[in-house]
Amino acid sequence: MLFETIDTGCLNDEDLPWMPYAPYSDDVQIKYFKIDPVRGETISLLKIPPGAKLATHHHTSTVIVYTVRGSWKYLEHDWVAREGSVVYETAATSHTPIAVSDSEVVTFNVVSGELLYLDGKGNLAATENWRTAMRRYLDHCHKDGIEPKDLSSFSQ
Repeated sequence: MLFETIDTGCLNDEDLPWMPYAPYSDDVQIKYFKIDPVRGETISLLKIPPGAKLATHHHTSTVIVYTVRGSWKYLEHDWVAREGSVVYETAATSHTPIAVSDSEVVTFNVVSGELLYLDGKGNLAATENWRTAMRRYLDHCHKDGIEPKDLSSFSQ
């Protein structure tokens, strides 16, 4: 049975590629650790240059963001997330992230469900989920001649 083969695993940062978070930004980089089609969850690092603003998006489920380096905020809130802070985003919220530090921002993200990217009028422009993340990862590996890891596996 499958559950008998599942064990604790470890993925090392240096074994996984940074890639552009295209088509949303060529300057923002993402590194996936897990892409789980069962729970609809991605686990990743995001690297954002100083002053960069990401597109407004709506969450269909929860998101947990740990700030590894730098500081950032949502245009819709007064608080600033700094190194070592944790932001817990509830389902059905929308916001616009912006890097506010003079150095790059790196965040560790656990995203459940979908991110619905909105245009300037609040209309749906794009949908991001585990499937689009997997396609981005596999396309990047293929383009750069990297042997992809099975990021959907329960055994690594």
